[in-house]
Amino acid sequence: MTQPAAPRVVNCPTCGKPVSWSAESAFRPFCSERCRNIDLGAWAAEEYRVPENEKQSSNEQ
Repeated sequence: MTQPAAPRVVNCPTCGKPVSWSAESAFRPFCSERCRNIDLGAWAAEEYRVPENEKQSSNEQ
């Protein structure tokens, strides 16, 4: 029989620590509740934005 594949390892988006992508990793893709909350705070503070290009002129609308 074949052995199950090892879980994928990803880096925590907040601190970069390796995190096993498995059911045992309760906060995946984050390594901890702290890193998850830091990311949530960044979203709430609108720190993640798509950069705005030049303003459209009234003729382009």
